[in-house]
Order: sequence, then C-alpha cells, then structure tokens
Amino acid sequence: MSLALRIFLFANAVVVLLFVAKQIKKSAFETADALYWLVLSSSLVVLAAFPEIAFFFSNMLGFQSPSNFIFLAMIALLLIRDFRLQSDLIRLRRKVTALTQEIALREHDSEHQASWKKTK
Repeated sequence: MSLALRIFLFANAVVVLLFVAKQIKKSAFETADALYWLVLSSSLVVLAAFPEIAFFFSNMLGFQSPSNFIFLAMIALLLIRDFRLQSDLIRLRRKVTALTQEIALREHDSEHQASWKKTK
C-alpha cells in the first residue's frame, strides 16, 4: 500500500472519529449508540495506522485483498447494527399502537360518561 494512500486513509479515519466525537459531545447519541460509533471509528483509525492488521486477517481468512476483508467486516457490523435498530423500531411501533389504543379507549369512555351524565 502506497504511503499516499495510507495517509489518505488515516486522515479520513481521523475525520470520521472527530465527527463522531463531536456528535457525542453534543449528546446526539445515546450511550450505547455513542459507544458503537466510537469503537467503529476508532477501529478505522487503528486499521489505517497499522494496515498490517488487515493484511494479517485477510491472509489468515483467505481474502484476496485487505480492503475486501475491511469491507466485509464493516458490512457485517452495520448489518448487526441494522438488525438491532429494526428490532427497536418494531418494539416502539408496538408501544405506539398500544398507547394509541389506550388513548382511544379513554376518550371513548370519557365521551360515554359525559353523554350518560347529560341524559340524567
């Protein structure tokens, strides 16, 4: 890997890490989310600083190129993250549905009680 490419990768990884750190400082993330992105961006910085790690794992696992290994690892991590977010979304949709139904029942009961009081 050429020196120019290593410098480019390292600079971009540091920019991503700084962006994530800035967002964490703004409290734009919850703790678990912040930790996930911090670890992911830190991993990119480490891989950019020490590409031998990617070469070692790509040779050990039989990848043709270290970039293929890194792409696969990042895609796998993002798919795991997507699955977790999807399960959270399903849980929140169920809660919203339950709350909507509860509010509708309370409104119905209060309207029914108000109309019952008028008839007395």
